[in-house]
Amino acid sequence: MSQTTPPILPEPTLRRLPWYLAYVERLLAQGIDHVSSTSISKALNVDASRIAKDLSFLNLKGKTRIGYEVKALAESLSDFLGFKAEHKAVVFGAGNLGRALILDKGLANYGLQLVGAVDIDPAIAGMVVEGVEIFAPSSLPMLMQKEKPAVAILTVPAEVAQEVADSAIKAGFTAIWNFSPYRVKVPDHIALANTSIYAHLALIYNRLAAAPVKN
Repeated sequence: MSQTTPPILPEPTLRRLPWYLAYVERLLAQGIDHVSSTSISKALNVDASRIAKDLSFLNLKGKTRIGYEVKALAESLSDFLGFKAEHKAVVFGAGNLGRALILDKGLANYGLQLVGAVDIDPAIAGMVVEGVEIFAPSSLPMLMQKEKPAVAILTVPAEVAQEVADSAIKAGFTAIWNFSPYRVKVPDHIALANTSIYAHLALIYNRLAAAPVKN
């Protein structure tokens, strides 16, 4: 299904859709033509009725005893999630994490095109990492005018995250992907995703500590 304006989905549903896409893309590579919600359920440990409800947001319904057509499902999911469109982005903070994202060529497969990076360190301004140039903050207006990026990716320290987010919004960015440990605040019209690797690390440590010890 292709829509000009996708509906606003519940966040849990939106988080599950890429799981389904990754799974059906594997099936597609294996030459499998159809898959049932039960099969997806067993593979991903998600209730089959939940999967059917999630996919109903895309106006997709499986056929009795046949299931979903794998190719159509993969295309619909990729299109719905915006992975087929091009979304220009700028990385704010070209340290280790920022450079790791720049080096991750897989992001381009999901529609994210990095058109530049911004860093306050004058020693790295002008450097090019895998085709992505690092600019000084003073060059941001020029970059905005030339590339018109929408997504600001924050890989800056927590103490400056809010300040950088505010500056990015003022410059004209309409979406913030925040990798800093600080949970930034943005106006309602700005798309925001907080992706703290430290929060997930804390979750892992907590589950490890609570897990029963095996002798």
